[in-house]
Amino acid sequence: MLLLCHALTVAVVQTFIFSENRAFAKNINFYNVQPPLDHTQYCLTVHHFTSHGRSTSITKKCASTSECHFVGCHHSQDSEHTECRSCCEGMICNVELPTNHTNAVFAVTHVQRTSGSRAPALHLPVLAWAFMLLLM
Repeated sequence: MLLLCHALTVAVVQTFIFSENRAFAKNINFYNVQPPLDHTQYCLTVHHFTSHGRSTSITKKCASTSECHFVGCHHSQDSEHTECRSCCEGMICNVELPTNHTNAVFAVTHVQRTSGSRAPALHLPVLAWAFMLLLM
């Protein structure tokens, strides 16, 4: 997850800064990625755009939990700009840009359990036994 967050940051830099064909940079290597040194857990996307929907600034970076507490969209009456922030956890999770309250969210891919709770689970022998019954 962190590797892919870093890969997306590299991809954005390569696409918008170093590529001659900025719209179609196809030589991005998503598989040879170095993890960030600060051990951040999430991918943060900050999207600034005008009242007509034209993007003025896009920032994608690895972020900590505290940086992801302020997600959502905020409209500035003074400048007629909107800032939408989203955070996510997962493989290439921040490809799309947040544009409204529906997609400017904090998306987590797994639920952390407390130490005392345990969800019931089917074990492999039970599944194998059920499969054998079906074959008979």
